Amino acid sequence: VQLQASGGGLVQAGGSLRLSCAASGRTLKSYAMGWFSQAPGKEREFVSSISWSGGRTTCADSVKGRFTISRDNAKNTMYLQMNSLKPEDTAVYYCAATYGSRWFVESIDYWGQGTLVTVSS
Repeated sequence: VQLQASGGGLVQAGGSLRLSCAASGRTLKSYAMGWFSQAPGKEREFVSSISWSGGRTTCADSVKGRFTISRDNAKNTMYLQMNSLKPEDTAVYYCAATYGSRWFVESIDYWGQGTLVTVSS
């Protein structure tokens, strides 16, 4: 499975971006998908996840009310709508897929290559 993340860029504080993660190579049936972020000098951390059906989502407290995760299984694509961006959201965002339900870095089965989000103050 290959995951291709895109949509990052430079945005001012308060602005919005939509990240996409396109999967190819095989079906991700029954795989949950999600996003992690890694700021410079920091460890990779969980941002948000979505179940295979899309019926269950979770997110980190730091992004609640601002970020919305979704997926379109017909297009093998997942999205992260990022609103009210803050400078502390600046990071490389990685998409991920797991057959399980644990959202630790060590539990991820597939990683995308990352897309850089920079939020200026």
